[in-house]
Amino acid sequence: MAQMQPIRMGMIGGGEGAFIGAVHRHAAGLDGHYTLVCGAFSRNEENNLRTAETLNVAKARTYDNWQFMLEEESRLPEDERMQVVVIVTPNHLHVPISIAAIKAGFHVFCEKPAGVNLHEVITLQDTLNASHSLYGLAHTYLGYPMVWQAKHMVESGQLGTIRKVFVEYPQGWLSANEESHNKQAAWRTDPALAGGSGCMGDIGTHAFGLVEFVLNDYVNALSGELYTHVEGRRLDDDGAALIKTQKGATGVLIASQVCAGEENVLKIRVYGEKGGIEWKQMEPNSLVYRPTDAPYQVLRAGLGQAGLCDQAISRCRIPGGHPEGYLEAMANLYTGFANAIREGQTGQADGVPGVKSGLRGMVFIDAMLASAQSEQKWQTVSDVGTQ
Repeated sequence: MAQMQPIRMGMIGGGEGAFIGAVHRHAAGLDGHYTLVCGAFSRNEENNLRTAETLNVAKARTYDNWQFMLEEESRLPEDERMQVVVIVTPNHLHVPISIAAIKAGFHVFCEKPAGVNLHEVITLQDTLNASHSLYGLAHTYLGYPMVWQAKHMVESGQLGTIRKVFVEYPQGWLSANEESHNKQAAWRTDPALAGGSGCMGDIGTHAFGLVEFVLNDYVNALSGELYTHVEGRRLDDDGAALIKTQKGATGVLIASQVCAGEENVLKIRVYGEKGGIEWKQMEPNSLVYRPTDAPYQVLRAGLGQAGLCDQAISRCRIPGGHPEGYLEAMANLYTGFANAIREGQTGQADGVPGVKSGLRGMVFIDAMLASAQSEQKWQTVSDVGTQ
């Protein structure tokens, strides 16, 4: 039996000091499916070279900019060039790099959001559909085993008809003016780099995506408000919405980055006619189940745990009681993406968020902005990305 070779990966962005780039590298390396062979890590030459040296990337394959990287990698022999490019830049570069990489014949795994507006993400989808490439989007929380268990319990009818959903994502890291000394805060609150929304674009899209994934349903209307609490900040740092879904559920979505003292408290509660479930990102190995005809239960992640669906079990690595977390969740996305590459899939990898998730994030932001800026509070959420 031939030895399975690791997939050759390149990275754009993620230089020294960039939080999310290191997360992607750790996650991609966890299950041994990838090897980092090239990169354009930073526009700062010293940072770029230091990062490459730290990661054992050859100087000859450490590029000054992403355009040059795509050109030079395309010229290499097929069995030597990178196969997938990971994009961990500020938001405004996500679509331009993704489109160029796909046209050059590479697969793309991109940090969310997919882009800064709906029009450009539709263009990305058209480019992808005309290619043989795969596109994955890092909605990391959709890699957790117990999120898949929650989805299974909804889809199997265990909760009955879904009536209510509450999703919230409070953070506290932007409670003060961080922009003056924190590069990550500076670009996330700059409309030219982040897009039309700050908090809702950054973490509200996670909450929105979690609702649609777990419910296997689509939000079709919302009434929202956006706020900016820190003086001088150019984008929203707080917001909330009432939501309605295609299948008739109603709910509340909250996202805020000015909840002082909070970390990453993403939480979802779903209620049907037969019971409810609750999942918390900071306690990801537990799923609370509250049936109407039986005692309260807590389902637990881990190999060998009773009551878990196949999709949840396949995303666990070790027996229960040995907690798995954020890196493992993202690693599940990378493993699914690697399997799809090896199987010759195109477009969207099985079990991995793709361009449709990106489109849904864009229509959510558009509806939030329209509602916040209008006296007509209830806005239709486009069905783009649902087909």
